[in-house]
Amino acid sequence: MSEQLLDLKDVCKFFGGVKAVNCVSFTVKPGVIKAIIGPNGAGKTTLFHLIAGNICPSSGAIYLDGLNVTALPDYRMAHLGVARTFQTTKIFTNMTVLENVMIGRHTRTRAGFISSALRLPSMRCEEQSIREAAQKQLEFLGLKDKAGYSAAVLSFKEQRLLEFARALATEPQILLADEPAAGLNTRETRDIAALIKRINDLGITILLVEHDMSLVMDISDEILVLDYGKKIAEGAPDEIRRNEDVITVYLGRRNRGNA
Repeated sequence: MSEQLLDLKDVCKFFGGVKAVNCVSFTVKPGVIKAIIGPNGAGKTTLFHLIAGNICPSSGAIYLDGLNVTALPDYRMAHLGVARTFQTTKIFTNMTVLENVMIGRHTRTRAGFISSALRLPSMRCEEQSIREAAQKQLEFLGLKDKAGYSAAVLSFKEQRLLEFARALATEPQILLADEPAAGLNTRETRDIAALIKRINDLGITILLVEHDMSLVMDISDEILVLDYGKKIAEGAPDEIRRNEDVITVYLGRRNRGNA
């Protein structure tokens, strides 16, 4: 593994005349929790789309563990170890909880079309391995007892946990967590913060987008701040807390909103 797990160099994404991400450069070291913050419309989610391979940059380059992955699609990025959860939960409500997690293992499977169609022993063995790995993730997330339930009956918090379980089933190097505390109450937010730390303790690097500043300041090793698509600050939580540009952006937005 290289010194920098993720490295963005002058990455831009333009939608017509809108500069959603404007020449942003930063790195993410292996094993850290790094947060990306900024007001609404700052470009945070677009940046996640770029890193995950959902969209391609207009210019610039993205490196994962030293490999140029700028133009790779999302399924290739998942195979290389980039997993993601979403601000709006995206689960398969017509499947069981266990089946949702098993889907996350598809990037680690080897069985081809013929062995799957004929239900060859190698395919059945791999399917059992996938099931066991998915069950371990559910146990880690505290959802083991819900494995056979329809995903549709889970509470909102449990759906969040299911997304994490499915992401972890891909065996990621880096997990992109997009506003994991959105829609949760104070106690549930504390639980999610503790979960992110537990995932990080497994050796998985975390890149986090979050509006809850208490959560961000509590668990992050580093913070990147965006405003109108540009990076305006980067550093440790204490540095960001005292940064005049960051204070101006947040207080200025709040004052204009109250005017």
